[in-house]
Amino acid sequence: MPVPAFDYLRGYRARHDEFDAAIRRALESGRLILGPEVEAFEREFAAYVGAKHAVGLASGTDALVLALRALDLGPGDEVITVANTAVATVAAIRAVGAVPRFVDVRDDTLLMDVSQLAAAIGPRAKCLLPVHLFGQPVEMDALCAVAREHGLPIVEDCAQAHGARWRERHVGTFGTIGCFSFYPTKNLGGFGDGGMCVTDDEFLAARIRAQRMYGFCGDGIAHQEGLNSRLDELQAAVLRVRLAHLDEALAARRAIADCYRRELARAPYRLPADRAAARDACHLFVIRTDRRDAVTTALARAGVGYGIHYPVPIHRMPAYSFLDVPPGSLPVTERAAFEILSLPMFPELREDELGEVLLALRGA
Repeated sequence: MPVPAFDYLRGYRARHDEFDAAIRRALESGRLILGPEVEAFEREFAAYVGAKHAVGLASGTDALVLALRALDLGPGDEVITVANTAVATVAAIRAVGAVPRFVDVRDDTLLMDVSQLAAAIGPRAKCLLPVHLFGQPVEMDALCAVAREHGLPIVEDCAQAHGARWRERHVGTFGTIGCFSFYPTKNLGGFGDGGMCVTDDEFLAARIRAQRMYGFCGDGIAHQEGLNSRLDELQAAVLRVRLAHLDEALAARRAIADCYRRELARAPYRLPADRAAARDACHLFVIRTDRRDAVTTALARAGVGYGIHYPVPIHRMPAYSFLDVPPGSLPVTERAAFEILSLPMFPELREDELGEVLLALRGA
């Protein structure tokens, strides 16, 4: 693709000396598993988001699974979330035996419609799981009020939201536990998989820390049932470099988003909502159009990469048909699935490439 939707190599080449030095440092430390790089990255990431504790894990999916396990979620429990998300959100709920209960999303943001939460909370509800999708923060003050009223913990899915803030507070720090992914495409992405749980609760942090390594508590004895889900030392070393430059990368993403907004203001596309209380991390720039096939054809002809996040809502996927969510029960989610289109968005996107994207969109 002349204009890729994403290209990690540009970020690597721009700072290859820093990445190579970090990897060499990790290799020469003599500790390849849960060593000084993971410990340092946990401290640095906790400080960046404003949490007391951070626990590095093998993936963002594992972060969700271990967060739910730490809260004793299990078979028969309901977790209220959205169907407009990556499969990982629901896969994690099912991994602990719990059942997702979906609410629809807002038409302007495609994020959880908090006004529908109260009606969805029944006697089996045990947790709220908002998803900060595309780098946009959910309205967390309103959501936290519902959680307090009903005595429910909040697990925040922040996989796409490194750097996102609601009323100047970083996502992942509003609820009981915040869960992040460091998959390569993320705003803070490694050169492989990785994840993190953040929390202010010392007991939950210790529980997650034990569960990531078989339930050990420093003595090689399983005190609780656990998994093997450890953030790799090499990935932690890479992520420390990425974190040091994250604000610069976010500024570049926001500049690209501003350009899209400005240049497409009069074009026949629906653009992402711009909310005063939200500090969007611009992980994706998702437009909406009822002519998506024609637009993607024009982009492909121009050599412009794109994505669709996500073309099939979770409740319409064959694997989750057993949930028996009737068609039409989530009207905004279902309609948006046919309209959404993700434009190229990564910090190293060049100005001339951005121009090619805009030219293709105007001619579609």
